[in-house]
Amino acid sequence: MYKQKLSRAFYDRDTQLVAQELLGNYLVIHTTGERRVGRIVEVEAYLGSHDLAAHSAKGLTERTKIMFGPPGYAYVYMIYGMYHCLNVVTEKQGHASAILIRALEPIENISHRTQGPGLLCKALGIDKRWNGLDLLSDHFYLAKSLPAEPFSIVKRPRIGVDYAGEWAKKLLRFYIKDNPFVSKK
Repeated sequence: MYKQKLSRAFYDRDTQLVAQELLGNYLVIHTTGERRVGRIVEVEAYLGSHDLAAHSAKGLTERTKIMFGPPGYAYVYMIYGMYHCLNVVTEKQGHASAILIRALEPIENISHRTQGPGLLCKALGIDKRWNGLDLLSDHFYLAKSLPAEPFSIVKRPRIGVDYAGEWAKKLLRFYIKDNPFVSKK
């Protein structure tokens, strides 16, 4: 059920399209002899260095170099000095776009809350050591939902980016309508 990994080509496309198509698919982690699986129910798109809410808006730095490509890698950073956030790098190398995984529906071996990017990273044990890992590896990947169940997608402004001017109002947060694991309606 969780074996068909999303391909590199899947990530090497328009970030908004990839963000919406990530919904309903699975984040799979194999660690310490255990498989943990969560269904992706909420994401936010960050569209590259021109997007004032994206970390890449400040240019290529040690922190953001993963965002600049290639696609299909994890960009993990810390916020507020205490929470890690997992992002998926998208589009061609040099574009610097990514998708924040905001919430998961626990499916297998996840017992803690996953409604919010910091909570889901804590529940899965994701920290800075995961930054730059290939999402096509055998222990950390996104898998296609088979069969895909139908759902409606809600579009809202991203959360916590008020500093980004007009970019704060853009409808770049996507979530599965009526899913109880979405972090904020």
